[in-house]
Amino acid sequence: MRRLWGRLRPSLIVALPVLLLATAAAFGIEAWRMERANRTIAALEAGTDAAVSPGAPPPVLAARVAFLAKRGRLDEAEPLLSVLEAGDDRGDLARARYALANARMREAFGLLARGELDKAGPLVTLSRQDYRRALRERPDFWDAKFNLDVASRLIRDYPELDRTDGDELRAEPKKIWTDIPGQPRGGP
Repeated sequence: MRRLWGRLRPSLIVALPVLLLATAAAFGIEAWRMERANRTIAALEAGTDAAVSPGAPPPVLAARVAFLAKRGRLDEAEPLLSVLEAGDDRGDLARARYALANARMREAFGLLARGELDKAGPLVTLSRQDYRRALRERPDFWDAKFNLDVASRLIRDYPELDRTDGDELRAEPKKIWTDIPGQPRGGP
């Protein structure tokens, strides 16, 4: 055992400082990356546009999506959202979906204020889908639940009606329900 220790000792004396130096360098590089990501997030939240590559960490991508959504640049946010969907961070994906849904709701409210009801409907529907997707990723997301409720009250889900003959409308009996608040949904 002494002979083995005698042979390994010089190698360990040289290898240990090199190993510790490499570990310290790795931690230093990771700290630098985190600091850089935090600065980018802070700049985006402060309203300063910052370029973000698709390979950026998920929190940076979510901050960029929120930045673009607040400015109505939804077409630029969609590719970043698909990158987030491919990743493993479900919380950041939920926040990005929520920001996108809020942007669509703001646009829909603007259209509703101008009386353009036909154009507002699809935006409300898309925002409801994004709120639901955010809740699928993070079920405890209370703000998304609240906003989904507001969006659902703006435009109700009506039964699928099968229109084939002129003014006559047919629907399957199990898809019909009353939509009047306070009215019972069942038999007597």
